[in-house]
Amino acid sequence: MLLCGLLGKKLGHSYSPGIHALMGNYGYRLFEREENGIGELLSQNDWAGLNVTIPYKKTVLPYMDEVSDTVRLTGSVNTITRTAAGKLRGDNTDVYGFMEMLRHAGIGVHGKKTLVLGSGGAACAVNAALDILGAPHVTVSRSGEYNYQNLHRHADARVIVNATPVGMYPDNGASPVDLKMFPALEGVVDLVYNPARTALLMQAESLGIPRAGGLYMLIAQAARSSELFTGRAVGREKVEYIYRRLSKEMMNLVLIGMPGCGKSTAAKSIARLTGRRLVDADEAFTERYGLTPAEAIRQKGEAAFRDMEQALLKDIGKGSGLVIAAGGGAVTREENYFSLHQNGIMIWLKRDVESLPAEGRPLSEKYGAKALYEIRRPLYEWFADAAVNVSEDADETARRAAEAMEKAVQALI
Repeated sequence: MLLCGLLGKKLGHSYSPGIHALMGNYGYRLFEREENGIGELLSQNDWAGLNVTIPYKKTVLPYMDEVSDTVRLTGSVNTITRTAAGKLRGDNTDVYGFMEMLRHAGIGVHGKKTLVLGSGGAACAVNAALDILGAPHVTVSRSGEYNYQNLHRHADARVIVNATPVGMYPDNGASPVDLKMFPALEGVVDLVYNPARTALLMQAESLGIPRAGGLYMLIAQAARSSELFTGRAVGREKVEYIYRRLSKEMMNLVLIGMPGCGKSTAAKSIARLTGRRLVDADEAFTERYGLTPAEAIRQKGEAAFRDMEQALLKDIGKGSGLVIAAGGGAVTREENYFSLHQNGIMIWLKRDVESLPAEGRPLSEKYGAKALYEIRRPLYEWFADAAVNVSEDADETARRAAEAMEKAVQALI
């Protein structure tokens, strides 16, 4: 079987093997290498094609025997194949992938001033694509003429493209710029694909600016790479199929709702029915801190408990493909919205307030379930992508939640 793979420095987060498994009948491995090991790998002949990712897109260029026109344009390589004569040929499919990403997102750039954040290999591909598409663009780097200290010069930018790893897993939550500096923005594009919604994209969402994450680009460039590896065409419909499938698989299904509404029970059913890994926030809290949530509230007070819960959810929310049962009061901290939203579809489980148990739940006992619900209802409405009514049958609740998630994901893509 044809063997291909991905060359990079740290690849534990990569979705590339799964994507290529859906592209065609060939093997695909991850080749993690330090820079001093690149030459040895490229000299071996047991692989037929390689993708190249951070930070080696420019590093591999001197090893190429021949390169494509896109490599000449970009000065970077993200795909390597062997010619019939056994020579190494460098290509760059990121240019195609980025243009397909813009097309899919409906973000037009022709004639629009575009800021490209970053000056690495990915930025080179973006700049080449923008040249082809007729978009005037400025590269912003940490130490170049245009840098993060003089961004005010570009307040008239209409599109921003993040081609840096800022905000990428596991360093979720960081953002390269504050979008409020750019009142003319019509589009925000982030090449990062994990998390699905970076801090940059979530700010764009809050400001009502059209936006796109990097997953579609990743799949589109992989399709073009697959064609180079195998010589067989990969249609756009295949790219769309893989994008829909991975978008759903990567997203967490997050259950929110009042204490005692059945989140933990429904989450267990969802995990069993879908094969997703279950994370019950209350159980994870006890495992991390050695106290149940109820004990923490009684011993430390609600504010201290919320701080502990916030730190926990920040870590849980970085995961992908999970079913998460969040604590009933998770919605009381705005920071938790961003932690759970970055990779999640949030489903509000609604149950008649009169039937909610209060025993063993300090805040329900203190305020009463009805009063607590009135306080939290607008917060559940804000957090939730969808709401479903709880059934007496946990599997039915699970099916409703899964169906609601499916619809929410389709609406996003």
